[in-house]
Amino acid sequence: MPAIQTVTGTTTPERLGRTLMHEHLVIGYPGFEQDWVRPGPKREDMFARCIDRIEELKSHGVDALLDPCPADLGRDVEFMAKVAQRTRFTIICATGLYKEEEGSNAYWKFRANFGDISAALGELFARELTEGIGGTGIRAGIIKVGTGHQTLTKYEQAVFAGAARAAVETGAPITTHTDGGKFGDDQQAFLLERGVPAHRIVIGHSCGTGDHAYHLRIAERGSYLGFDRFGLDMLQPDTERVAALLRLVRAGRGRQVVVSHDTVWCWRGEPIPSAEILSQMEKIWNPTHFLTRIVPKLRDGGASEADIEALLVDNPRRFFAGEPVARAT
Repeated sequence: MPAIQTVTGTTTPERLGRTLMHEHLVIGYPGFEQDWVRPGPKREDMFARCIDRIEELKSHGVDALLDPCPADLGRDVEFMAKVAQRTRFTIICATGLYKEEEGSNAYWKFRANFGDISAALGELFARELTEGIGGTGIRAGIIKVGTGHQTLTKYEQAVFAGAARAAVETGAPITTHTDGGKFGDDQQAFLLERGVPAHRIVIGHSCGTGDHAYHLRIAERGSYLGFDRFGLDMLQPDTERVAALLRLVRAGRGRQVVVSHDTVWCWRGEPIPSAEILSQMEKIWNPTHFLTRIVPKLRDGGASEADIEALLVDNPRRFFAGEPVARAT
């Protein structure tokens, strides 16, 4: 079996277990370093909170998670590794860059004035996958890229082209960010045209829409759909996410869906949204929400135990193993 790179070394697909495919230990939007008035929690407090979250996940039978924080959103792979070591929990980190409108892109956009940056980005991503991130020796296990409320901008095209180069060179998978459940099909087409195998792509936040035709277009080309924002009702009600997921299961596409919440456990700088609003949101938007509240709704809607096991175990395993997608009969 192929090796899966984690923040503490390698593992294998058969050892992955229940896996949440999009959660964040720590996020810091570009510029958080400048806000010394409200710097956010101390490192030891963030560590304690993450330990508590992991132990809670373990009590619900979760074995692993993907933290797809790109390099420009406060990524701290040494912190992830420390948490993983303390909890004996599998954490996979990412290389890559965020969408243009909210990422830290001034350096790369300035370089783009003097030539194509996709090769340099591809080299950066590939080295973080094969050699390690900075001087840490910690290797990424996936590439993360994203788009905003429009299709790929010129800058995002360069980032996606770099991601495709690195994916083809290293065999690494890619996971993406979308807004409002839009333009994931554009992302997919762009990557496929550059040689990335469809089954090595997760189109993230696909649950931002209930558009079944959109979901089927992506699935029929062989990629995975990230239903990875459960609990974020302010963006899309869970009732609509559940209904859309059940439609995919009934259409025989449940084997192409991975699940998660996109929770942020610790914010660098001032929390986004405010601490008061966040406290209320976290009553639902927390990393056990899918298991405690969504799974019963899926069962009520006709999903089988095998369907649920596929979402949590089989699909992440096959995705990281690089196995081609086989539609259920």
